[in-house]
Amino acid sequence: MAKRARKTARKPNPAFMKAMTPSLALAEVVGSKPIPRTEVTKRLWAYIKKHKLQDAKNRRMIKADDSLKPVFGGKSSVNMFEMTKLVSKHLK
Repeated sequence: MAKRARKTARKPNPAFMKAMTPSLALAEVVGSKPIPRTEVTKRLWAYIKKHKLQDAKNRRMIKADDSLKPVFGGKSSVNMFEMTKLVSKHLK
């Protein structure tokens, strides 16, 4: 019989799991209670999908509505990688 390599479970990064407090602008979208970064991202994407803010042609671009504009630093649209960078400024 051949030995099987044991697969170790991936440990969650404690930095991502630490509860962060969203700024007032971000709280309008994800809620004001302290939540982990992972949950902030989930809620942000749920909001984007619910309000159909993804660009139809280029799915990587996110259009900002009145609630997201202050989070995106006043920009009318950002790409998804820029979005994570901008959102991290709104977490303490």
